[in-house]
Amino acid sequence: MGFRKKNKSPPVLSHEFVIQNHADMVSCLAMVILLGLMFEVTAKFAIMFITVQYNVTQVLEGKKEPVNFYQYGPKDAATVVFYLLIAVILHALIQEYILDKMNRRLHLSKTKHSKFNESGQLAAFYLFSFFATNPTFLWEGYPHTHMGMYLLDSFQVKFFYICQIAYWLHALPELYFQKVRKEDIPRQLYYICLYVVHITGAYVLNLHRLGLVLLVPHYLVELLFHASRLFYFSDENKQKGFTLWALLFVIARLLTLTVSVLTFGFGLPRTDNQGFSLAEGNFNVLTIRMTCLAAICLTQAWMMWKFINFQLKKWREHSQNQGSKKKTTSPKSKPYKREPARGGATNGIVKSDDRTSPRARKAKAS
Repeated sequence: MGFRKKNKSPPVLSHEFVIQNHADMVSCLAMVILLGLMFEVTAKFAIMFITVQYNVTQVLEGKKEPVNFYQYGPKDAATVVFYLLIAVILHALIQEYILDKMNRRLHLSKTKHSKFNESGQLAAFYLFSFFATNPTFLWEGYPHTHMGMYLLDSFQVKFFYICQIAYWLHALPELYFQKVRKEDIPRQLYYICLYVVHITGAYVLNLHRLGLVLLVPHYLVELLFHASRLFYFSDENKQKGFTLWALLFVIARLLTLTVSVLTFGFGLPRTDNQGFSLAEGNFNVLTIRMTCLAAICLTQAWMMWKFINFQLKKWREHSQNQGSKKKTTSPKSKPYKREPARGGATNGIVKSDDRTSPRARKAKAS
């Protein structure tokens, strides 16, 4: 199954060969794992990669049938690896059959081409993530060792976090596969690492509900930004989406800070389950609460700092463009000023910058 048109045949296992054929290689590896389900000897290993692990069945009060819950454990790493491979394949499909075709029609420059691909991939991911969540309660019933909610299925919550971690980890090798420019790598590494740390932290510390509630508005704002950038690349006059994005960006940062302070500062300290226990999955102690709150606040402050610098840069560029337009429309030479004729020699026209005295001009005219 080929995802890219290969005009040349680079040497086998060379860098160019791996870049051109990485989707085929990854899909073959995923197929090997799937084929492992067909044999009894390898099925118990293959199922660890494909299905969600650590299923716990409990009988709740008021319900006759048992309810399935999910916890986390070391085997989740294998599941993350498999869905990382799936993310690489989907990335290649979106790039080949959607973004590359749009790029050929738009004829973008190399810089815009790279940003267009980035926004296209992230917009598709944010759209999927936004509609895959249905968050509710934050701290009620902590520790949330069972990944379930009243309005959201336990399997759905765990599978959502597995997909999130897998996607952001897959973004690291994609920097190499997509030949991202060196000047763009640090910026992308920053936000990829922030996503991995925050989402994995919420997953490991049993803060699934808080993580979902914070991700929903954040993903909505990011979806609006990348969608606006896609429309801007298709038509540079379409910039109204950025204005709405700037407003919602600030609101999302304030909402994130408010919910985080409310959860770690007032909600969790007042719950009945206080203390640290790895067996129970309880991390409700002051040190961990303050560390999580500090991490969130510092991240939001860094994002606001980048946002303010970005807006100031755009404002300076706009001011410079307006100033250059005014210079081009202003006359290059000073206008002539007509005065009453005094003798015919000058024909009644004198330059406005003539600094001679009236008496000298009269003598010269006579």
